[in-house]
Amino acid sequence: MTAEVPAFGSVVLDCADAPELSAFYAKLLDWPDAEGGEHWRTLSNPAGGPKIEFQRVADFRAPEWPSAKKPQQFHLDLTVTDLAAAHERAVHLGARLLDDTNDREGKGFRVYADPAGHPFCLCAC
Repeated sequence: MTAEVPAFGSVVLDCADAPELSAFYAKLLDWPDAEGGEHWRTLSNPAGGPKIEFQRVADFRAPEWPSAKKPQQFHLDLTVTDLAAAHERAVHLGARLLDDTNDREGKGFRVYADPAGHPFCLCAC
């Protein structure tokens, strides 16, 4: 890497409660607990690579999926090998299923909202 080329370090999710949302993703991904305080939390990938960070925003408004009024803007794709088992785990941890029309007998993907309303996909593609 040269000095003028950036490295992908993290993705940051705005939310109303950084500790709560970082705890959800730590459990969902089976990563160590996030570090930081009430306003900013950092979840480090134990295998290395980019981090997921959580920023408290005072007037946070969750995106709606699908919606042109409050679009998702981006989402996380999380790869799984057993879509049904991953679904049960995600819902148990607090995710909400938004769309399963692209689940073709355990292949494909399902769209969820995390506890703060950000969309993410479980993908067995």
